[in-house]
Amino acid sequence: MKTKLSTAILFIVLFLVPAIQSCKKYPEGPNFTLRTRTERLSNTWKVENYKIDGNDFTSLVSSYTETYSKNGVYSYSWGILDGSGKWAFQNKDMEIKLNGTDGQASRTLFILKLEEKAFWYYYMDGSKRNELHLTSN
Repeated sequence: MKTKLSTAILFIVLFLVPAIQSCKKYPEGPNFTLRTRTERLSNTWKVENYKIDGNDFTSLVSSYTETYSKNGVYSYSWGILDGSGKWAFQNKDMEIKLNGTDGQASRTLFILKLEEKAFWYYYMDGSKRNELHLTSN
């Protein structure tokens, strides 16, 4: 009986623990989740932190929100400005491609964190890195 228990523990340590740790897809997490990426993204998000090349511009976008739906539609709102488009995961779900339907150009979001209540990403605007930390609204 003791041998079977030891074998079971060894199995867990050698195979399951590394498998669970490898579930972490994005640099900032999550480590493990039962919700799909689409389910986690499908939400209305508000800005918690916004930086351009490390400089804080959060106060300028405090009313900005983004909404992603499960069917691939997104929208944004910032005061009197708003727009919509389509979104899709790409590059093994490490990025989100946005295509505007209101005459907007496309943009690639590089995902840093995608949890149920936190969505962090950055995008490049020329040589400037724009990083947003969003929280569920």
